[in-house]
Formats: sequence, structure tokens, C-alpha cells
Amino acid sequence: MNRKKWVVSDCDKDVAASLAENCGVDPFAAYLLCSRGMTDDFEVESFLYDTDLSDPYTLPDMEKAVERINKAIEDGEKITVFGDYDADGVTSTALLYSYLCSRGANVDYYIPDREGEGYGMSVEAVDVLKSRATSLIITVDNGISAIEEIKHAKEIGIDVVVTDHHRVGDELPDAVAVVDPHREDSFCEFSDWAGVGVAFKLVCALENGEDYDVLEKYGDLVTVGTIADIVSLKGENRIIVRSGIAIINASFQDGTLRKGLASLFEISGNNGVIDSASVAYRIAPRINAAGRMGSAERAVKLLLTDSPQEAKELSEEISQANAQRQVTETEISEAAIEFIESRPDIKYSRVIVVEGEDWHQGVIGIVASRLTERYGKPCIVISKNGDIAKGSGRSIEGFCLYDALAYCSDILVQYGGHVLAAGLTVESNKIDLFREKINEFALKGDAAVPVLNIDCKINPVSINTDLLNSINILEPFGAENPQPLFGLYNMELTGIQPVGAGKHLRLNLRRKNTSIAVIMFSVTQEEFPYTLGDIVDVAVKLGVNEYQGKTQVSIQAKAIKLSKINDTEVCESMRAYEDFCLNAPLSTESKESLFVDRDFCGNVYRFVKSNNGWNYATEILCYRLGLPSQKTGACQIALDVFCELGILIYNEGKYIIPKESVKSALENSEIFKRAAE
Repeated sequence: MNRKKWVVSDCDKDVAASLAENCGVDPFAAYLLCSRGMTDDFEVESFLYDTDLSDPYTLPDMEKAVERINKAIEDGEKITVFGDYDADGVTSTALLYSYLCSRGANVDYYIPDREGEGYGMSVEAVDVLKSRATSLIITVDNGISAIEEIKHAKEIGIDVVVTDHHRVGDELPDAVAVVDPHREDSFCEFSDWAGVGVAFKLVCALENGEDYDVLEKYGDLVTVGTIADIVSLKGENRIIVRSGIAIINASFQDGTLRKGLASLFEISGNNGVIDSASVAYRIAPRINAAGRMGSAERAVKLLLTDSPQEAKELSEEISQANAQRQVTETEISEAAIEFIESRPDIKYSRVIVVEGEDWHQGVIGIVASRLTERYGKPCIVISKNGDIAKGSGRSIEGFCLYDALAYCSDILVQYGGHVLAAGLTVESNKIDLFREKINEFALKGDAAVPVLNIDCKINPVSINTDLLNSINILEPFGAENPQPLFGLYNMELTGIQPVGAGKHLRLNLRRKNTSIAVIMFSVTQEEFPYTLGDIVDVAVKLGVNEYQGKTQVSIQAKAIKLSKINDTEVCESMRAYEDFCLNAPLSTESKESLFVDRDFCGNVYRFVKSNNGWNYATEILCYRLGLPSQKTGACQIALDVFCELGILIYNEGKYIIPKESVKSALENSEIFKRAAE
């Protein structure tokens, strides 16, 4: 089930008006801020106008770190920056390595191989660095959990300074300094930096607190890493990214942007104004792909090079790796979906756990995101390699994946992560047990429902370029400050036109005397379940469309539903259906909503047959039949009954009428007998 419950944010119009007046903010921008929970003048002013960066020495152990690093520079010790293979780790490595080079340090860097070494420090890597005469390791974007590895480093005469942003475990590593804002003894007012943000604070401390000089020089790297790591774009991260985006745009236009980033923007087709979305969708995936599909050192070299030719070659190589990543991701996604669809016990479980042999570990996290979006529930994708398997999971609002893994800790080799994303290692022969146990945890609480958050309802007559100016006040957009999503409600569908060689649709919508055109990407006319005259609700994002010197508002549909369908009833009914499939206990209300008899099933079949099959969501079938939304699950049961009897064939989301007619009594279906009881 991928149906999301639409939730429109609450906003007190009087409070919004007060914010606009007291803070000198555009009224519509104030309304959006209020809808996002900012109801205090100070909070709004801090969000919009703050430029002050915090003292880097408020981070724990910062003074120890600075003292040890300065000593190493002065004494000519060999320093190694130990990074990570994702975009956050790559930008962190490039930033700190560049800075130390500018100080004349004897420095190199080390990025572990994702496939061969995995995340973070290893004893083997420490031994390699010892053979290279390293006497000081500085970790970036890792190290907080490297207890044994740092102990080993100390035993063989290597000091370690940890800089990390991940959550602290039960024990701190025995390092010279552990700079992590999430330590219990941290007094930082802000703590949500990415790894590159913590590395930035370290450089600021090494530069005696000259924050803005450091930001001017390295703001592009900090911005890319912060956006790529999807950390909150509030507080200090907002200040950094807002400044960094301005620095990137100015230097890109005057030709002074570092060669690697300039080449990446050019090869990705971004030659205009750069914003947070440009970084998130054009740059970050390419940098990440270098580590996913080979060595991340290519990405570090790209960010460090002063040669336009080398930058061009490396950016082309990394873009090719990104293209290969997309192919591999699609292949694994298709295999995972086929596996899930063949196993109802997995498909309808609260948490989907799917495994495969030697699936590329560089992309299983992205595949997990795809599956979570498709099925509307937490999904964990596991790659088996012999006796050991590694997995990556993604979740939805309302279900803490980290807590779920902690519940299963006794059968896991290791695990870690956050509320919505986590990783794990498990013995291959315990995957079924893990699947059973994590769903045991999930069944202890109410089923989480995927939510589509709408900032506010909007009248189509009010959509104009002035509205865009109001929205842009909230830039840069990202985690915890997403691009606003607006709800166009009770719109009549008056036109459906394929565009882009049939890959996309242009929809004409009307309410009263106002008509607008909306683009819906990656949906073909065959896949579109709505017809002319339908009254629909559409969730849209607004952007700028410049054509022949004219600026217009571009309206992009992100989701669409029939106005009369009740979200809550659909979600509850389909959750009840899934519990029915798993033979889980049902409430009296659920039993009533799922009840079917001969007449009900007959009506469903006659409608499907008259339409020569059914290709769309069950909730739309329910609506077309004139049934209330709470009978959506019952309609799905009826479809399952006919598939069980061979009267319908289900294939890749479509219910097909067989060429040769099949007749069978409903009582021959075990599903029908259970549902009719």
C-alpha cells in the first residue's frame, strides 16, 4: 500500500498576521512559517535573519583537538585524515585535507572501500597507516563507534582525534580528543551538523574562531556535504547553507568556483542559478556514486584538483558511475519487488524485509527508500554474501527504525542509525528470525501510516509570481524545511494531455472561473486513473518557468486523489486488509469493513469485466463502484478471491481477464470463506 494520508498543517491566521507585522515579514511567508510551527517572533527572526555562528570551542574536546593537531603540524608529523565514502565524508575529507595543506602540514587522506572494508575504521586500515608512518589520525564523519580500532591505534603508537556527528554509544573511544556534539557532556546549543559541519567547526577553531573567513574559503564544500547528508536545514546549518549557496553562485559565475564542482554542475546541465535543490539532485548523487560504484577517492581528487582537464575527466567518470548506479538500483529494485509480490506474508507485514544474493551494497539503501515509498511502510533490504549479510533500512514517520533494530539486537551482529534510516549486519541463516522479530516489535504498537504534509490549501486564483517571491524567503530548502507543498482542493479535471513523448502529463484543472495547467512528471496516460469531469485534490509545488524572457509560475503535481475519498478510512481499511492477510486479530469495526458476500463480489467482478480489467488503485475501484471508502479493503479481498479462483489474473499491478473464461464457485475460495464468516 502506497496511499498517504493528506494532512494540512494548522495555522492561526491572527498569529501569522502578528508575525508578519512584528518581524517585517511578507504575510504569506509568515503564514507558511506559522504553519510549520514557528509562532514566536524570536524564533521567526532567528530563522530568517540569524548570521551568527556558534563558538567552535563549545564542542567537547575541541581545545584538546586543536592543541594536538597544531603540535603535529609544527613537528612535521605525518597526519592522515580518515574519511568516509559518502558525499558527507568526501567533502569533510577534502575540506580538512585542503586546510591542513594550506598550513604546510605533512598530510594525506584515507577513504575505506565500501565493498572491501565497509564503513569506518578497521584494525587493518590502522595497520596500513602505521606502515605509512602516520602518527596522528583525524577522523571525519566517523570514529565515534571505533572503540577497538582506536584502542589498537593507541597500542601501536598512533594518536587519534575523532570528529563525528553520529550518536554516541555506551562508551567513548579512548582518543586524544572526541569532538562530537552528541556527547552527553556537550553544551552546544546547536548539535545537528553533518560530519562536514563538525570538520568545519574544527577548522574554525584551528583558525582562532575566524568563522566567516573559513566559510568564505570552504563554504562550497560545507554546503554540499550538509545538503547531501539530509541533516536539518535549521539553525546553524541554515546559516551555513544560505551563505554557501551565495558563495557557489558568485564563484560559479565569475569562474572562481573550485574546478571539480564547476565541472559537475556543467556536466549535470546546471548552468543557471544554483539552489539547494541543484545540489541535492545534481551534485550529491554523483559524489555519492563514486563511493557506491567504486572508489570514493575519485570524488576527493575531483574536489581537490586545480586542473580543468582533470576535473572534466573525473566528473565524466563519476557521472558514468552514477548512471551505472541507476541501472544497478533499478535491477535490484525490480528483483526485490518481484520477491515481495510473490510472498504475501512479507508484502503485508508491518515491516518489509527482503533479501537477495550479492546485491550491491552501495545501492541497497536507495532501494530501501524506493520500496518504502512504494509500499508505504518501513523496508529493510539485505544483501547476503556467504554466512554474513548486510542490510540497509528506511522508515516512515511514526516508526523508529533504530528502536526496532535495538529490539532485535540479540540476533544481530551489529546495527546503527537513526529514526528513519539504519543499517545492520546479521548472519544469513538468521534473516527469517530477524524478519519475524522486527515484525513482533512492530505489532506491539499501532501501524504507522505514511503522511503527505500539506503546508496550506491554496486558491488557484492566487497563484502568481508574487507568491513565488514570498515562498523564496524560506530558502534554502531541505530537511525540516522542505519546499512548500500546497493543496488545490475540489478541482475539476478538464484536460489530460501527454507531453514529453508521452512520459509525462499536462493536466488542465478548473475551479469556478479559474483554470490552471499542472505538469505531472513520470506518469503516462495509461497509468493515469482519472477521467475528465472528476473532482480531484492535487498537491503541488510551485516554481519558476522562464520562457522567451517571460517569467511564469510552473505548477508541478506531486500527488492527486479524488476529492470525495476519505483518506483516513482508506488507510484504516487497507491496514485491516493486511492484518486479515496475515491472520492477525481484527477489531469488530475491521471485520465489518472487510465483510464480503456473493452480491458484493459479483458487483466487483462485473465492473472489472466491463472495464476489460483493472489497472489502478483499489480505492478508486471502490469509489467507481459507489461504495464508501471504508470498503476499500473489502474490494481488495474480492479481487484476491477472483485471482485465487483463476477468474482474474494479477500481473505487475494489473488485473487481467483471462482469454479463456474460467468458472468456479466462490465457495471454492479459502479467502472468500474467511472473509464471509
